[in-house]
Amino acid sequence: MHWKTQNDEMRSALRTLNTANKEMAQGFGALSKAAQKGGVLDLKTKEFVALGIAIADRCDPCIGFHVDALSKTGATREELADMLGMVVQMGGGPSLMYAAKCLECWDQLTA
Repeated sequence: MHWKTQNDEMRSALRTLNTANKEMAQGFGALSKAAQKGGVLDLKTKEFVALGIAIADRCDPCIGFHVDALSKTGATREELADMLGMVVQMGGGPSLMYAAKCLECWDQLTA
């Protein structure tokens, strides 16, 4: 899988959806900004949470977006690998498969 290409294609599809339903797009954008700002958790921690949920829900585009965002927070591959251990512990075999995809995504996007 080519994660950068997938991210680019998904962003394009989302732009089309956002044009078709501007009110929904604005509402989701406001929710996203509010969730990322403020509070006691830093953005890196919040992105780790979002990525864990993306893996548990088996959402390839979500994994691509949150790995990209996480890499910009100063997270390390070692931190990611540690978090993936907990994801696998909680989700078993299916999460193991998506954890492997997630690490592949990290390696491609941070190369």
